[in-house]
Amino acid sequence: QGQLVESGGGLVQPGGSLRLSCAASGSIFSINAMGWYRQAPGKGRELVATITSGGSTNYADSVKGRFTISRDNAKNTVYLQMTSLKPEDTAVYYCNADLLVFGAVRYLEVWGQGTLVTVSS
Repeated sequence: QGQLVESGGGLVQPGGSLRLSCAASGSIFSINAMGWYRQAPGKGRELVATITSGGSTNYADSVKGRFTISRDNAKNTVYLQMTSLKPEDTAVYYCNADLLVFGAVRYLEVWGQGTLVTVSS
């Protein structure tokens, strides 16, 4: 099986920056798309950014120009560089990936446990 572990969340002031990391581990044969989602208090989970195995990216309009998603395929890790953070970016951020583990016949969607990002002065 495969799992995702996020790190890098915390408290940051408005206008500040933060970098999230998400490492996939386990008996992984291949990783397709990876991405970040977030869930603010009292709201549903929403897409933040995704990146394909080839490096194509997609962003929510609310984070375009401020957030950058990237991945290191050799380390099975995806990153989210967040800049110009706003209070409305406060949320639990979840990593997501389509993993193919050894012995499996199809990709499975896996979620991390989430990391809290709080933007406040």
